[in-house]
Amino acid sequence: MDIYKRPTLEDVLAAKKRIERYIVRTPLHRHMALEPFVGSKVFVKHENHQKLGAFKVRGGVNLLSQMSKQELANGVATASSGNHGQSIAYAASLFGAKAHIAVPEVSNPGKVQSIKNLGAEVIHHGPHFGAANDFMEELSKEKGYLFIHSVKNMVLYAGVGTYTLEILEDLPEVDVIIVPVGGGSGAASTAIVAKSIKPSVRVVGVQASSAPAVYESWKSGKEMVFPMQSIAEGVATNTAYEPALSILRDLLDDFVLVSDEEMEDAILLHLEHSRNLVEHAGAASLAAAIKIRSQLTSKNVALIASGGNLSMEHLCRAMERYRD
Repeated sequence: MDIYKRPTLEDVLAAKKRIERYIVRTPLHRHMALEPFVGSKVFVKHENHQKLGAFKVRGGVNLLSQMSKQELANGVATASSGNHGQSIAYAASLFGAKAHIAVPEVSNPGKVQSIKNLGAEVIHHGPHFGAANDFMEELSKEKGYLFIHSVKNMVLYAGVGTYTLEILEDLPEVDVIIVPVGGGSGAASTAIVAKSIKPSVRVVGVQASSAPAVYESWKSGKEMVFPMQSIAEGVATNTAYEPALSILRDLLDDFVLVSDEEMEDAILLHLEHSRNLVEHAGAASLAAAIKIRSQLTSKNVALIASGGNLSMEHLCRAMERYRD
């Protein structure tokens, strides 16, 4: 198991067989009520319907299912803003490992409770993912845990890429896939699979304008650090990471920034018109589609609703803006 090898389509196909009994094949629904806002046919890949409410579980299961008994016995550790932590905690519960998860000091309480419910140890540390990640990497060296970086470990990508396989199977005529970008594993996996099967598909990434580290790094071609002020934990990192950045530079067709307010508007559009609860990252793809609607005319557009783990605090904030 080479954690640094860029995954191929064959790796993703192998991951599909490995993880399919542990995850949900999520629906790809056409939502005609969203189409006036986007100006095209809109299909939503509902990873918010996935086990634990987010796509990340696909990667965690793929990784831990291949670990040795000794690695599992030593325990695993990672850092997360929430969904990746749930993924590793869930996979650890399946395969008999103790999981240790570092989260930022201010984290989505529902995601944190879910991690605890799955039997993992949760450690709050630092103001953002990067600080939590550095802390847990050092602690893992001291304690002998197998440290799992949420962006640098390529075995995660092969599992995550399975949702794009499902999109291409369900909608072979897809023209554009819009995918949220946090660290980049989801977008990179999407691009690898889509370009391998149907090179003409345009893959568009979207990140928060108040946490643009990956976007700016994608533009410049080098890892950059930027302040992270977005409330959208799923698309908010303070730096870019390799090898995700190189994959995105190679394969991503376009990259869009959206504000927290635009994501909140998209959360409410989903609630009203697709009858789905999505978190900010999950709504980012719709926000981006609205922003670039002039480029999407007459296209079949797939939006990745990457997760649905929205906190009550953030839902109330979005509703307050709606009432205003």
